Amino acid sequence: MTLRLSGEERIYNLRNYPHETVAELRALLACGAPTEPDLHRKGFYDVESGARKFYVHVAPDGSVWLLASWLERRPIAVGNPALLAAACL
Repeated sequence: MTLRLSGEERIYNLRNYPHETVAELRALLACGAPTEPDLHRKGFYDVESGARKFYVHVAPDGSVWLLASWLERRPIAVGNPALLAAACL
Protein backbone atom coordinates (compact mmCIF):
# COMPACT_ATOMS: atom_id res chain seq x y z
CA MET A 1 0.00 0.00 0.00
CA THR A 2 1.16 3.54 -0.70
CA LEU A 3 0.31 6.51 1.51
CA ARG A 4 0.50 9.89 -0.18
CA LEU A 5 -0.34 13.22 1.41
CA SER A 6 -0.11 16.71 -0.04
CA GLY A 7 2.78 17.74 2.20
CA GLU A 8 0.75 20.55 3.74
CA GLU A 9 -0.54 18.44 6.61
CA ARG A 10 0.75 19.23 10.05
CA ILE A 11 3.12 16.62 11.49
CA TYR A 12 3.00 16.38 15.27
CA ASN A 13 6.42 15.30 16.53
CA LEU A 14 5.45 13.76 19.86
CA ARG A 15 8.90 12.46 20.82
CA ASN A 16 10.91 15.48 19.66
CA TYR A 17 12.76 13.71 16.86
CA PRO A 18 15.33 15.86 15.03
CA HIS A 19 14.03 18.25 12.39
CA GLU A 20 15.76 16.13 9.70
CA THR A 21 13.72 13.07 10.68
CA VAL A 22 10.43 14.98 10.42
CA ALA A 23 11.53 16.52 7.11
CA GLU A 24 12.34 13.05 5.77
CA LEU A 25 8.87 11.84 6.75
CA ARG A 26 7.21 14.90 5.17
CA ALA A 27 9.11 14.41 1.89
CA LEU A 28 8.35 10.70 1.91
CA LEU A 29 4.62 11.26 2.41
CA ALA A 30 4.54 13.94 -0.31
CA CYS A 31 6.08 11.51 -2.85
CA GLY A 32 4.08 8.47 -1.82
CA ALA A 33 5.41 6.21 0.88
CA PRO A 34 5.33 2.42 0.98
CA THR A 35 3.25 1.59 4.04
CA GLU A 36 1.76 -1.28 5.97
CA PRO A 37 -1.48 -0.52 7.81
CA ASP A 38 -1.66 -1.56 11.44
CA LEU A 39 -4.33 -4.25 11.33
CA HIS A 40 -5.30 -3.59 14.96
CA ARG A 41 -5.62 0.22 14.82
CA LYS A 42 -7.48 2.23 12.21
CA GLY A 43 -5.45 5.11 10.79
CA PHE A 44 -2.08 3.80 12.03
CA TYR A 45 0.71 2.87 9.62
CA ASP A 46 4.28 1.63 9.40
CA VAL A 47 6.04 3.79 6.83
CA GLU A 48 9.29 2.66 5.23
CA SER A 49 12.17 4.76 3.91
CA GLY A 50 15.10 2.46 3.21
CA ALA A 51 16.56 1.47 6.56
CA ARG A 52 14.47 4.05 8.48
CA LYS A 53 10.99 3.13 9.67
CA PHE A 54 8.25 5.37 10.99
CA TYR A 55 5.09 4.55 12.94
CA VAL A 56 2.44 7.21 12.34
CA HIS A 57 -1.21 7.94 12.86
CA VAL A 58 -3.13 9.85 10.21
CA ALA A 59 -5.95 11.62 12.03
CA PRO A 60 -9.36 12.23 10.41
CA ASP A 61 -8.44 15.92 9.96
CA GLY A 62 -5.40 14.88 7.87
CA SER A 63 -2.77 15.67 10.47
CA VAL A 64 0.03 13.16 10.95
CA TRP A 65 1.19 12.04 14.37
CA LEU A 66 4.78 10.76 14.33
CA LEU A 67 4.75 8.21 17.14
CA ALA A 68 8.05 6.39 16.57
CA SER A 69 11.02 6.24 14.24
CA TRP A 70 13.92 3.82 14.17
CA LEU A 71 16.66 2.41 11.98
CA GLU A 72 16.09 -1.19 11.02
CA ARG A 73 18.97 -3.54 11.66
CA ARG A 74 20.06 -5.39 8.58
CA PRO A 75 22.13 -8.56 8.73
CA ILE A 76 25.63 -8.30 7.33
CA ALA A 77 26.15 -10.70 4.46
CA VAL A 78 29.75 -11.81 4.74
CA GLY A 79 31.24 -14.48 2.52
CA ASN A 80 34.68 -14.32 4.09
CA PRO A 81 34.94 -15.56 7.73
CA ALA A 82 37.96 -13.31 8.29
CA LEU A 83 35.83 -10.26 7.48
CA LEU A 84 33.17 -11.44 9.89
CA ALA A 85 35.75 -11.86 12.64
CA ALA A 86 37.13 -8.39 11.91
CA ALA A 87 33.63 -6.90 12.11
CA CYS A 88 33.16 -8.41 15.57
CA LEU A 89 36.30 -6.85 17.06
